[in-house]
Amino acid sequence: MSVKQDHRSDGCSDWADHYWWSSDGVRLHARIYAGPPAAGDAPPILCLPGLARNARDFEQLAPHLAQYRRVIAVEFRGRGESAYTKDPMTYVPLTYVQDVIALLDDLKVDRFATVGTSLGGLVSMLLAATQPGRLVGAVLNDVGPELQAAGLERIRDYIGTGGSQPTWIHAARAFGELNAAVYPGFEIHDWLRLTKRTHRLTAEGRIVTDYDKQIAAPLRVPNGGDAGVDLWPAYRALGGIPLLVLRGELSDILARDAAARMTAELPGARLAEVPGVGHAPTMDEPEALAAIDAWAADLPAA
Repeated sequence: MSVKQDHRSDGCSDWADHYWWSSDGVRLHARIYAGPPAAGDAPPILCLPGLARNARDFEQLAPHLAQYRRVIAVEFRGRGESAYTKDPMTYVPLTYVQDVIALLDDLKVDRFATVGTSLGGLVSMLLAATQPGRLVGAVLNDVGPELQAAGLERIRDYIGTGGSQPTWIHAARAFGELNAAVYPGFEIHDWLRLTKRTHRLTAEGRIVTDYDKQIAAPLRVPNGGDAGVDLWPAYRALGGIPLLVLRGELSDILARDAAARMTAELPGARLAEVPGVGHAPTMDEPEALAAIDAWAADLPAA
């Protein structure tokens, strides 16, 4: 494990880079935002990204949450500065859960909250089920125990594909064409911002997606990407803690009926729908931020 101080290029937020090792020898990375001194030993918030995302997905949300308490933006194996694995079949939720537990042990964190987008939300549910009593709050961003087949098929079609682009503008336009139905209101500056979160510059000066294309391997097996098990018990493990379900109005992953059932199953759960976006809200939207602020206010202080 090693730690160094790094800085946001806009000078607005600081974080510490943290590296730790998985049980199978993969070097993993997270950004740690210190939080206010008044937060003391309050349980930190773990930000868990979606399938093809990384810690930069939270470059606005993490410093916003850090006004309340320490924030840890995780990069799953094969994404961002986390190393790629030799065995692509370890790119599965249960392995990510084990990696997160190794991080918590490394940082000596007992109790924590999570903000999980898509895959990150599935990991949150599995953490609740396998680490009883440790999770003190959760935000599930456009994900739940039931996933729509159409959305899963769309993800299978594009994940791990695609080449490189010569400039950031070219990459933003290509990314915008691929995801036009997800964020129909985006302009080119929005796509450029999102592209810089999800892509990287190679040593050859090309722009490529910032993940190991082999993360798609488990999705290619029969029923890959489908849960294969009943995730409702894992979801119910979130009962009794502050819980926010965010849903994109246009989502093809989390159906409106499924989101309604989620709130009915756990009466303490709040549901907030983010207008005009699909899977998944960036959580920079005013509606998402307002709902997350209300959720954070209910987290335990210690």
